[in-house]
Amino acid sequence: MAETSTSGTTPTANIGVVGLAVMGSNLARNLASREGNTVAIFNRSHDKTEHLVAEHPEANFVPASSYEEFAASLQKPRAAIIMVKAGAGTDAVINALVDAFEPGDIIVDGGNALFTDTIRREKAVRETGINFVGAGISGGEEGALLGPSIMPGGSDESWVTLGPILKSIAAVAEGEPCVTHIGHDGAGHFVKMVHNGIEYADMQLIAEAYDLIRRGTGKSPAEIADVFAEWNKGELESYLIEITAEVLRQVDAATGAPLVDVIVDQAGAKGTGAWTVQTALTLGVPVSGIAEAVFARSLSSHPEQRSVSRGLPGPEADAQGGWTVDDPDAFIEKIRLALYASKIVAYSQGFDEIRAGAAEYGWTIDLGAVSKIWRGGCIIRAQFLNRIAEAYDQTPDLPVLLSAPYFVEALQRAQHAWRDVVATSARVGIPAPAFSSSLAYYDGLRADRLPAALVQGQRDFFGAHTYKRIDKPGTFHTLWSGDRTEVEAEDTH
Repeated sequence: MAETSTSGTTPTANIGVVGLAVMGSNLARNLASREGNTVAIFNRSHDKTEHLVAEHPEANFVPASSYEEFAASLQKPRAAIIMVKAGAGTDAVINALVDAFEPGDIIVDGGNALFTDTIRREKAVRETGINFVGAGISGGEEGALLGPSIMPGGSDESWVTLGPILKSIAAVAEGEPCVTHIGHDGAGHFVKMVHNGIEYADMQLIAEAYDLIRRGTGKSPAEIADVFAEWNKGELESYLIEITAEVLRQVDAATGAPLVDVIVDQAGAKGTGAWTVQTALTLGVPVSGIAEAVFARSLSSHPEQRSVSRGLPGPEADAQGGWTVDDPDAFIEKIRLALYASKIVAYSQGFDEIRAGAAEYGWTIDLGAVSKIWRGGCIIRAQFLNRIAEAYDQTPDLPVLLSAPYFVEALQRAQHAWRDVVATSARVGIPAPAFSSSLAYYDGLRADRLPAALVQGQRDFFGAHTYKRIDKPGTFHTLWSGDRTEVEAEDTH
């Protein structure tokens, strides 16, 4: 590992950024704008470093043309934030920094890394005596520049150095910086992953609400924008509701049509939504609302399948044939309530997954603190998060979020409208998978008895997987291919 004294460079920076694409550049500028920070910068292509220095002389960046020079410019313990594309590139930068850094220094991966990769990297880097921190950073380009929500993992030792720096650049909500030490090794990237999964669900639910309003009332996108703007004044107040109104108001300069009508209806994805669902399956946590949002994007992105399926039979009241509701205002209010109820389910499922992940990987995660740092800077920031924080403040070990008194009352208010919206969408042939799956999950939770008993019987029949009884302890198997008597058995669930 390099010794600073050999470089001839005086260490002046307290934080460094490696990777100067838009997110990295904006984060570096944010850091430099905060009192007490001096920022070293490095990019593999040095012209980007030079360009950023030239464009922003006010930042007083400390540029470096090599990893050794970058390390020499940093005060000890050195701290560097990597902002490069997840994958092999991240590993290459980590290895280069490990060679240039010393024990006690800190390497922060601020990209969207898979949390299991972060666990692997943290373990490997720790062996060198260097701290490795996986930090989720949410808020996009604007958040990186003006104040993101930050979810750092890593060691307690690294948080001592990083805490004040990250607090200086984080968004602020109700006087509190939107950053907290999430937990060790991969905890930060795990929580950021689930954040993105909830984001998928939130966006899909809003899209379904828009689709139902437009098809059912005939309102234009601009008129529906006014609906969302009004919703943003109440319990649905959030960044995503706010920007939905902006998108719906936008007119395409080339055609004069609403921009939403010009955009191809195939939604992209970058992987975190799928990771959320895959991880939930591994943990045995139902995140059906999030999963349906991920699958809805997948379905939208198969035009060849959709093209050959357009002739499939649908209901007589097919929405394509001009279905409309009798009372548009009442219908819109029902959709608002259904959206709020489904949103509660999405967040509840996400927090369930965080709790399960913490138990599986040995993390101590404060769910209330997580909800608070999501109130500003991030994509899912919303007034609603205060209610979640209050629920966990009152009952830190709350088994399921939607069982908190506030949400019970909200679901009671919303459930009849929610059911009407789901029934209507099914009757007229409008896909509303996130609304529908959220309601099914809710009803599954509240059911006295589920048909899983039959599933267990089937599993025992074909695979001798055993079952338990409601009237006595133990594990049992029926001799289905024999005389069908019941015998005690070893649990093979």
